[in-house]
Amino acid sequence: MTLAAGDWPDLRLRSEGSAAVSASCWGSGTGLGVSMFRRKLQALDYHNPAGFNCKDETEFRNFIVWLEDQKIRHYKIEERGNLRNIHSSEWPRHYDKYVQDVNAPFKAEERQETIDWLLGLAVRLEYGDNVSKYQNAKPLGTENSKPSEPLINLDVSNPDFKAGVTALANLLQIQRHDDYLVMLKAIRILVQERLSPDAIAKSNSSKEGLPVTLDKHVLGFDTGDAVLNDAARILRLLHVEELRQLQTKINEAIVAVQAIIADPKTDHRLGKVGR
Repeated sequence: MTLAAGDWPDLRLRSEGSAAVSASCWGSGTGLGVSMFRRKLQALDYHNPAGFNCKDETEFRNFIVWLEDQKIRHYKIEERGNLRNIHSSEWPRHYDKYVQDVNAPFKAEERQETIDWLLGLAVRLEYGDNVSKYQNAKPLGTENSKPSEPLINLDVSNPDFKAGVTALANLLQIQRHDDYLVMLKAIRILVQERLSPDAIAKSNSSKEGLPVTLDKHVLGFDTGDAVLNDAARILRLLHVEELRQLQTKINEAIVAVQAIIADPKTDHRLGKVGR
């Protein structure tokens, strides 16, 4: 698909210039390579854009295979076997051939420059396959978006944060934990399950139980302590109630099965009189 210059969206993925292209990979002292690769990897939905390290040979080879399989697709599927065999001693030779086949203006030895060019090619192809999706795309930062994980940007080392989480945990009677973020997540779960409007409405709608005189129920044994005897009676009553609920569900299941199998349909055409 051929695209005119005016058809390209502002994906903020233009080349950062020769100085950025010459920058080293992730993990080095300079940060130019970081932004150069990360923005394009994010645009391509790479699984680990922030931690990509092109100096790691295994990660680099897996990255090239992913880029060809998912984005560039220059080779036919049956022609990608040599490139996918990342543990082969011949892989560098096949990678060099791949760089030549896609008409990259750099040599395979120029790793950073080649990666940047391949990413740019993948972005162009990705846009070409989804023109309508990106035509109305807005630049990043133009609209406020809620993060998928609201706790991800919290400073857990802040003393005010620790004091607030501790106070909430004490108020809600939540067990203390060394990790304050874990405590905060536990607080969130408790609030969602017990203090949400739906949970409160469900709690208010529950029916109150009938008063029971424990002395009228025979326990069957004596613990020697009146308080323990009452506790045992309560546990027995609760157990009986659970058994009743279980029996009700069993009866319902039996009725449902009988409705299916206990109503046979007779086909009179199969009937035969005499021998």
